[in-house]
Amino acid sequence: MILSIDQVNDILDEMAEGFPAILFEELNGGVNLLEEAMPDPEFPEGEMYILGEYCDDLLGQYINLYYGSFAALAEKEDWGRGTWEEELRITLSHELTHHM
Repeated sequence: MILSIDQVNDILDEMAEGFPAILFEELNGGVNLLEEAMPDPEFPEGEMYILGEYCDDLLGQYINLYYGSFAALAEKEDWGRGTWEEELRITLSHELTHHM
């Protein structure tokens, strides 16, 4: 099942409410859901994808989540909605706590 980017954004909005606010305090750039896929350069093309990354650069501190990467894996592995939610939660949680 491929969820739309709007559906994923809604899931992330609901999910963010369940995380402690302190985890978002240093993210002056917030959490961004980007449309593109981000293939992992360490693997053959189309095999693995980067789902999200914590960024700390001239634009500030923010998390990018790659909708296209989630969608590519969802199609490849035939995800249901529950798997989408689990993968989004794991990725967001990892990126939020990665910089601490």
